[in-house]
Amino acid sequence: MRKYFRGGIAAVTGVLVATSIVLTPAAGAAPQQDPDTTKLAGALATQSVKWEECTFPGVAEETVKKFKTVKGLACATIQVPRDWHNPADGNTIGIRVSKTETAYKGTSRQGIALVNPGGPGGSGLPWGAAMALRAPVLAGQYDFIGFDPRGVGLSTPLTCSYTVPNSTDINVLNKAKVQGCLENPLTQFITTEQTTYDMDFIRVLLGEKKTSYIGYSYGTWLGTWYGATFPGKVHRMLLDSAVDASQSTLENTWDLQPRTRDRQFQEALLPYMARNDATYAQGTDPMEIRRKWEKAGGTREFLGQLFVAWFVIPAMYDTTQYPTAASAVAAVIGDSAPASSDSEKVEALVSKMLATPGLSPENKAFIAKGKSNALAAIAKKERVAVKATTAAAEVESWDATFEAIRCQDGQWNQNLHYWNYWLADLTVNAPFIAPFMSTPLCAYWPTKNSMPKPDKKTFPRLLVAQSELDAATAYEGGLATAKALPNAKLISVDNEGSHGLFPYNTDCVDDPIVFYFQTGATPRKQFTGCQALPLPGEDKTFDVGGKLTNGKVKIKMITPAVKEANKIVKDLLSGSSTAATDESGMPANL
Repeated sequence: MRKYFRGGIAAVTGVLVATSIVLTPAAGAAPQQDPDTTKLAGALATQSVKWEECTFPGVAEETVKKFKTVKGLACATIQVPRDWHNPADGNTIGIRVSKTETAYKGTSRQGIALVNPGGPGGSGLPWGAAMALRAPVLAGQYDFIGFDPRGVGLSTPLTCSYTVPNSTDINVLNKAKVQGCLENPLTQFITTEQTTYDMDFIRVLLGEKKTSYIGYSYGTWLGTWYGATFPGKVHRMLLDSAVDASQSTLENTWDLQPRTRDRQFQEALLPYMARNDATYAQGTDPMEIRRKWEKAGGTREFLGQLFVAWFVIPAMYDTTQYPTAASAVAAVIGDSAPASSDSEKVEALVSKMLATPGLSPENKAFIAKGKSNALAAIAKKERVAVKATTAAAEVESWDATFEAIRCQDGQWNQNLHYWNYWLADLTVNAPFIAPFMSTPLCAYWPTKNSMPKPDKKTFPRLLVAQSELDAATAYEGGLATAKALPNAKLISVDNEGSHGLFPYNTDCVDDPIVFYFQTGATPRKQFTGCQALPLPGEDKTFDVGGKLTNGKVKIKMITPAVKEANKIVKDLLSGSSTAATDESGMPANL
């Protein structure tokens, strides 16, 4: 049974491809020295760290019990400069850190390894203990360290407030939110750059010369930034499910995301349903299932949006939950009950989902959580509808860490005409996810930050792991990262869609990663190709999407199947119930 990371980049917004990072330093330039965080921190470098029992808010009680079996698990809050570029101003913030002591003492100990689960804004505090349990072989050589990045969880949080404007224009509202956040004196310091200094200071306080790192999703961006800033302090580094770190901002990663969700839905989930018609009873043709889905309203209707948001998209992060997603699609397609309230609809359709044969206890728990989230979303929608009748000038507060980090790590396109075009394009080329999309706050958020250019001479040797149909961080972005970063090697997993791979529990994926962390040796070839594990209820892996060639997956963002599905949507919206096909059965306009 494979074990999956759940989490990572969760929002679905995107934008223009940004300017590529230049990887080669100027001719004759000397390698830049790592910043000295000990010296920068001043008196904070001698602080007494008080380790105590850990608490993990939001983590299930049974999981916490497992965490507490990890040797040496303890937590502490350390004080760091609010601004590492001006630490002498005396302002500090708290960073919550967890440590483990699983590494055997002696020459086999490799040191510490920090872990970040992504987001940006995901709590990393539980991930020291989680990685020790997930990778016990490595835990014998590494003490895994979890931490809540600045602005997150039990570290100093970032909450922004703004006065609700007297306008229904979304641009006016978004500008007010951003302006209110920029007026918070903490906001400018909640960035990936500042967090990399915090990471290095954790290394200092733990008395280590170097640090290793495992980052998932946005955590790969954080790891790249750390490697570019502190290359001499990196021991080993895994970037798992990578953002496009070949770019100077996170724009391209979110620009690809709507299309990758459409792609996985059409190329993997619907074929899974078709192969398992005995369970889902929607036919054996993925295109006919898509036609039924769209005729039922698809994501153009609120009910379809709810079930996609809380059952389908989460299963794209962890394909062991495909039975949950498939049952949700089948339930929406088969909905023929008379009109009732949204809550009653959810209750009825979830009951149908739970009646699906073969659901595991994990699937049923996943469904219960999704139902709770869907009902909460309905309640929120009703509250917003009531609030819309209230007067403007009300002050709203929100957790702004996610937006502050991704918007301040490099300048996004601020041309609103571009965003209007971008949204219109999605309605044609990514109609499954398009109804969820809106102009991101980054379109209104100015910044001068940018990632330092990785030095080809000093940037650490590292591994990138990427699945073919990852719907959160596109395979194309991971491939670009592996090509652009000096000394990077890529492990591709063909026919896999899950987000977050290691440990995957196949020799092809895990062995080179473990061997690298043990010895520092990376695969001889730049690209290693691996095969996915079978999906739930299946005894073999089916070929979907692109083709694995010489260790790389060759796949189009808009595949022929996605084009055909998009035409189905277009025809339905224009009143045509059937799509013309040529002799091959593909749409005639391909």
